[in-house]
Amino acid sequence: MTAPVAPVSPALERYEAVIGIEVHCQLRTASKMFCSCSTAYDGAPPNSHTCPVCLGLPGALPTINRAAVEGVLATGLAIGATIPGATRWDRKNYFYPDLPKGYQISQYDLPLAAHGRLAIETSDGPFVVGIQRAHLEEDTAKLIHAADATGRRISLIDFNRSGAPLMEIVTEPSIRTAEQARRYAEELQLVLRTIGVSDADMDRGQMRVEANVSLRPRGSEPFGTRVEVKNMNSFRSVERAIAFEIERQAVALDAGAVLSQDTRGWDDSRGVTYVMRSKEDSHDYRYFPEPDLPPLRVAPAWIEAVRAALPELPAARRSRYRDELGLSAYDAAVIVAEPDLAIAFEAIRAAGPRLPAKEIANFVTGDYGRAVKESTERTSDGLVRRARAVELADLLRRISTGELSRTNAREVLIQHLAEGGTVGSIIEAQGFRQISDRDALGNAVDAVLLANPAAVADHHAGKPSLGFLVGQVMKATRGQANAELVGKLLRARLERAEAPADPDPADPR
Repeated sequence: MTAPVAPVSPALERYEAVIGIEVHCQLRTASKMFCSCSTAYDGAPPNSHTCPVCLGLPGALPTINRAAVEGVLATGLAIGATIPGATRWDRKNYFYPDLPKGYQISQYDLPLAAHGRLAIETSDGPFVVGIQRAHLEEDTAKLIHAADATGRRISLIDFNRSGAPLMEIVTEPSIRTAEQARRYAEELQLVLRTIGVSDADMDRGQMRVEANVSLRPRGSEPFGTRVEVKNMNSFRSVERAIAFEIERQAVALDAGAVLSQDTRGWDDSRGVTYVMRSKEDSHDYRYFPEPDLPPLRVAPAWIEAVRAALPELPAARRSRYRDELGLSAYDAAVIVAEPDLAIAFEAIRAAGPRLPAKEIANFVTGDYGRAVKESTERTSDGLVRRARAVELADLLRRISTGELSRTNAREVLIQHLAEGGTVGSIIEAQGFRQISDRDALGNAVDAVLLANPAAVADHHAGKPSLGFLVGQVMKATRGQANAELVGKLLRARLERAEAPADPDPADPR
């Protein structure tokens, strides 16, 4: 998909932005990182998914979640990272109400994946983001800020999320624009969803994006003062917040101010960042090896098993759709960006190998795509509601052969998804047969022209009314008319009506 050309910030004419992105992603596992508590806590009563381990009670010992480890290994392989033969766990010490133990079990200098990369498309062309590491840790509890009966502000803690498996993915400081940061976050989300390690829903906090932003004069090497930006809960917010921070820092530097190393929040309604606290460095966390967990050894056979289970990645699929199937870059990007659409596209191609790829693409991004947005029900094959790929392929075949109009095809699709009947039985029951007989359509066209003199006059006056007249013919034929032929017949009759009459040979003039 071609990205719109972003305007160049005036600040970037004088300064070069140095941006690193940290993404925290909740992994899709049945249980928490170091205990057997369920991760299905969405909508559950507060503190109902807890145990001594995730509450950090004395004497409780952690146990490693294998599925969470495999989620990070899969991510590392998907981004071309290296996987070490052995890794270990570390304690990251800090004191905050949502961290019951006073430390977080994480990874420091030996992450599960390192030195990866992710290619993205921007308005300036292709760009490769270097990825420093992907490591595994446990999530914190959730603070809920509220007011009591007297109006006094209070903070409550829900430990349901405490101990959930969390993957942190950290880029190199290689990003230079707010647009690159947004495109990277979008592509990373798509990769995570495609390989099935996370739903990565930003609205539900399953994917949290933080940015480290600094400026340096163009042509200089040393990094400027780094500022961390949090609370960006959409891709649009990521781009806006970073763009604002670049401008804010540029104005301050131009005024001779000394920037402080802060953690700042993003206020989306006001479009500004604000100071939350001073920013810590890694030594402030006093990392040391976790004494309750042994080093984790990653055997080559384990890595290869995870690699073999990986599906086709988004970039490879986009290339295949363009190069092998002849889809446009836009169509390929739209389909791949939505896993539901990609599933349908592949299923219909398999069921109808003779169907043109472009026709299938138009269908899944159009009528089928609308059905996807209206329902969360899925079949065992991943299709929406009661859809069957063989029936969807049959529907497209009947459209392409002229047996069924597109208008009636929409009605057939709706009924098929609602009831699961075959396309053939629905067409038979509804009496849907496309009318392509010129004489029959000619009569319908003549009747519509006679009944709509104002629209005919508008056409002769150069006003757009042909679409309205086609719609009237389709309505009169219950959507069964061949719309393309209707358009041709209408144009022919309207042009004939506009032509000057032949002069009367008996007229002496």
